Amino acid sequence: MLDLEEYVEQAYFFQAIAQRILDQVPLQDIMVQVREEILSTTNLPLAIDFLLGELKHLGVLAPAMQRLSHYFSPFQAFIMRQAENEKTKFDFRVALEVLRQEAAYRASGLTVQGLFLFQLETICRNRLRYDHGLTAMAQDPSFDAAWREWILTVRRQLGTIDLADLIYVRSQYYVNRRLRERDAGTESGTRSDIPPVVLFGEKEGKIALAHRRKDPLYLFSSLQRHLGYPAVARRKPIDETVALIPQLQRRVEQLETRVKLLEEDQRGGFDLTRFYQNAPRPIDPPGYEPDP
Repeated sequence: MLDLEEYVEQAYFFQAIAQRILDQVPLQDIMVQVREEILSTTNLPLAIDFLLGELKHLGVLAPAMQRLSHYFSPFQAFIMRQAENEKTKFDFRVALEVLRQEAAYRASGLTVQGLFLFQLETICRNRLRYDHGLTAMAQDPSFDAAWREWILTVRRQLGTIDLADLIYVRSQYYVNRRLRERDAGTESGTRSDIPPVVLFGEKEGKIALAHRRKDPLYLFSSLQRHLGYPAVARRKPIDETVALIPQLQRRVEQLETRVKLLEEDQRGGFDLTRFYQNAPRPIDPPGYEPDP
């Protein structure tokens, strides 16, 4: 875990790249500019120097971020690797926004539940590789041993067991229901059904129970509405009005020209000779003599 100011500067670093890359500025020049704006009391300028050197040699940033595992988390390196992979459809600008949001969330005082849901929604919504993504999540230093063990369990069971069920059985709401059933004598199952470690609160368990056998994206949306967990950046549709206005202007000019020609035709015709152009006289080759 890094200091608070490190995450604040990381959030600004990714935000500045995402904003200035829209102006068709080379990534190397952007990183040189942003380096001068970062606080020199942090370790981010040193990390930028290393990233810049690797970018000049390899043309990508993911290997350098992976080598700086003491500064960038494995999930950050995974996101950058997926964005730079030509086989995936993960937009590089969306990846930068995801990295900015995660750094800003860490700077604002994260919860492990919110961090887990944010990272998992990033994988789900952008259709990234679950195997590598959950492995990178388990290596995050924000999670303790119990969380890492459970994340690897989710990695193995996510394709066969509903995500809402996985969250529900590790919530305090599930434990309270089992204890009430045991006290009332209506408990079904055994005492071993109660998880040894509770990872989610009562509200998370109640919301997960309400979203069983539904799209996981609905579960993420409900948790964000009720508990204030951060939402994952989405790809913004391309604004076609920027190119549409010049096209409309050209068409209006063409229509004006046609209307003028029609008006001249109605007044008695128009002179076509003004559209003629005298062809230039061809240049005689050397030694050519015209016939007398």
